Amino acid sequence: MTGASTVSETSIVGIELIHRGKVRDVYQVSDEQYLLVATDRLSAFDCILPTPIERKGAVLTAISSFWFDKLKDIVPNHLITTDTNEMPESIRNIPELRGRSTLVKKTKVFPVECVVRGYLEGSGWKDYLATGRISGHELPAGLKQCSKLPEPIFTPATKAAQGHDENITESEFAEIIDKETASYLRSTSLELYQKASEYAATRGIIIADTKFEFGIDKDGEILLIDEILTPDSSRFWPADQYEPGHAQPSFDKQFVREYLETLDWNKQPPAPPLPDEVAAATTARYLEAFRLLTGKELPKA
Repeated sequence: MTGASTVSETSIVGIELIHRGKVRDVYQVSDEQYLLVATDRLSAFDCILPTPIERKGAVLTAISSFWFDKLKDIVPNHLITTDTNEMPESIRNIPELRGRSTLVKKTKVFPVECVVRGYLEGSGWKDYLATGRISGHELPAGLKQCSKLPEPIFTPATKAAQGHDENITESEFAEIIDKETASYLRSTSLELYQKASEYAATRGIIIADTKFEFGIDKDGEILLIDEILTPDSSRFWPADQYEPGHAQPSFDKQFVREYLETLDWNKQPPAPPLPDEVAAATTARYLEAFRLLTGKELPKA
């Protein structure tokens, strides 16, 4: 299922595929290494769309690599390389894997999402409207949609195999893992968000919220894993257009969600295809996020 310039699904002869997620295909390269391949698949409302988004996988891979390097002084991460020339021969010889593949250290993943919110949107906004709280955090009355919070808050969530992740309190978070580890993941997540959001602000981007994942390696070290601070795992807003009180323009797939909301679709599979102009505009948003964050154009693979 690969178009002229998109990759919807991968298959690598001789390497075991252990998981096919909404976006990533995960392979076990060795006892200690995984290969994460970011495809051009796009999901919305928990459905994978039939229309791939050109260059999306390459953008996700490059942005994650950028952030792993920038934030490595806060916490070690699982990245080994994104250069396919440094990977096993079976990977080097598949052109479609270039630019979208990440060789990583194998870890045992903590079964929680470490979400940090600096602004009030998404499920956090819904929770606030219903209860005045998010994940047990009491918030001031009278906040608007997309208001900046008094300070960033840690709002963990369960990892759902299917459907939506569910927001949980910090005490529930600590029960799932343990108090000491929970405290470390909380403080580390907040520190990562703080440093990343301060940098992004200098590039004209507001990071409204984001989620991190962590795992523990064979030596017992906690590593930052998966993708980080991408348009898929975060809400990126253009700072010069920020105005609380309504939904913000964004660099993520919110553009696609808004298009789908105009259709007579019950948000159940199969999802409808996207018009060419919507797919192209989505690619442009992902590429612009990379350009603004890094100051570079994403090279063709």
